[in-house]
Amino acid sequence: MAYKISSDCINCGACEGECPSEAISEVNDKRQINADNCVSCGSCASVCPVGAISEE
Repeated sequence: MAYKISSDCINCGACEGECPSEAISEVNDKRQINADNCVSCGSCASVCPVGAISEE
């Protein structure tokens, strides 16, 4: 199951650098996870400073 980023995201970019499948990108000043590329490893969620990333 893919992860998702909530509206609590502060757009710090920490998650993007941790993603091994490069599924996270910035769209309109917000981070977004491409569910098709997400391998559900949880690396992004573990580094999010505000807990804005969770499994769908």
